[in-house]
Amino acid sequence: MNTPAKLVTYVAGLAVVFGAALGVGSAVGEVGAPPKTTTPSESTAPSTGHGESTGHGESTGHGDEGGATTTTPAQAAAQDTPGGLQVSQNGYTLTPLTTTLTPGQATDFTFSVTAPDGKPVTDYQVQHDKKVHFIVVSRDLTSFQHLHPEEGANGAWTVKLTLPEAGVYRAYADVFPTGASALTLGTDLFAGGDFAPKALPQVSRTAEVDGYTVTLDGDLVPGRSSKLTLKVSKDGKPVTDLQPYLGAYGHLVALRAGDLAYLHVHPDGTPGDGKTKAGPEITFYAEVPSTGDYRLFLDFQHDGTVRTADFTARAGQSTAGPSSSPSSSPSSSKGVDHDSTPHGH
Repeated sequence: MNTPAKLVTYVAGLAVVFGAALGVGSAVGEVGAPPKTTTPSESTAPSTGHGESTGHGESTGHGDEGGATTTTPAQAAAQDTPGGLQVSQNGYTLTPLTTTLTPGQATDFTFSVTAPDGKPVTDYQVQHDKKVHFIVVSRDLTSFQHLHPEEGANGAWTVKLTLPEAGVYRAYADVFPTGASALTLGTDLFAGGDFAPKALPQVSRTAEVDGYTVTLDGDLVPGRSSKLTLKVSKDGKPVTDLQPYLGAYGHLVALRAGDLAYLHVHPDGTPGDGKTKAGPEITFYAEVPSTGDYRLFLDFQHDGTVRTADFTARAGQSTAGPSSSPSSSPSSSKGVDHDSTPHGH
């Protein structure tokens, strides 16, 4: 089978297997369970589009003041869709302007977000020190990059992007157009060539990256806020001088295996608030929509360098204590990229 045919067959298979998406922040069952129904008279708060946590698993969406809103079943279904599963939401569309990507080759990848009027958005609210957060993962969730594009003319954004291997990747643009709601829009990227998807890394509570060991404590509980604590050490000693990265001592992205639904959560506390310690522990509050496997990617900064520790966690099933066999982080060896300039997210 030639390469284009392989890609078409692979993506078609993903669409069939992982087509059902459930809402972030709703107490729902396993992926593929029948969707809940909403009558036109039921009131639903607008979705933020990216499933962000306010620090304790609370939705950042807000309903209209002064009374309940009326929501049709179709609108309710759209509001329940997790971030990153749609290329277009509320009339805003992620539009890649670069069409060719070669595995292992750095490319100036350019994209824009178009507004409901069809024109590129040029006015954004700053979120966590940046107007646009651009995240790229391989569809098998073994490669992860968190990038920050440079703003160009007429609403175009450009970022130096390298897809490490042939295959299919998911790109997310985390944006907040002025006058609209915060959104996470997603699209697939393709790097031509022969490829074989890798198996999802095994569930583990320990990850190693560049000589650092990160341990995970806490369990993901579907439908409610879960406390996750990640502890950073180096050479057996706790790291107590973590540096702020994008306004916090750590940045966590969670992706649901299967459909790659996007959860963007942030740690408890803020650097410089007089009570949040610079390590070794970073505490997050996350809410996952369903049972099953999730990939967690923790960005942390120490000695001027941002590193990524990654885990596979299983929601709805408690595991006892840290793993005795630390996993070798796939993102520690390839597929991870960060801007050279420290940020504050």
